Amino acid sequence: MDANQETVANPFGMDADCRQCPALCETRTQVVHGYGDVSADFLVLGEAPGSGADETGIPFTGDESGRAILSILSELGFVDAPDSDEPTVENVFLTTLTRCHHPERPPSDDEVRNCEGFLTAEVRMINPEVILPVGQRPLEALALEYTTKRADDFDVAADHGTTIRGRGFELVPMLPPAEQTDDQRTALLEHLASLLDRDYRQTKGRRSR
Repeated sequence: MDANQETVANPFGMDADCRQCPALCETRTQVVHGYGDVSADFLVLGEAPGSGADETGIPFTGDESGRAILSILSELGFVDAPDSDEPTVENVFLTTLTRCHHPERPPSDDEVRNCEGFLTAEVRMINPEVILPVGQRPLEALALEYTTKRADDFDVAADHGTTIRGRGFELVPMLPPAEQTDDQRTALLEHLASLLDRDYRQTKGRRSR
């Protein structure tokens, strides 16, 4: 982690009282911005904060579905104490397409567009080598913005645990853990472990922060 990093929660000081989506302002407890290592090689992207993250303010914490993702990251050495509401992270940044929780539905297209600026800023500031989109919608959002293919050319089930070349980084799509078979989980872990064997900072000359 960057020695100069002051906080892992919303390290870029993004608007914690954003009101661009009136319907979500009525349902959220708080705005949930990204969390993690600002010099990370890996960025994990979910669709929206879960019910647990809405309470803790930290993506992928506080509920079973989020902790399942942190458990996978823990096996790779990215996360210490994946059951914690404030996990210790190294070389990974956690974030979501949208920043506010709705208890009854996924985010609308307009809500995703309203949050595009937050995600774009995080990606540019962190400059990750690998992004893990969790689920079809985050994969399509990244494909549309950062690859030369159409979003509907991608299928998270078919592309799970593989590498897709993007503009400036690689995508490794990931099925939500509840939808993964044991074999798919193993394949994902093995693929990510192989990527970790590469020395990004030496081969690409990442800037110090």
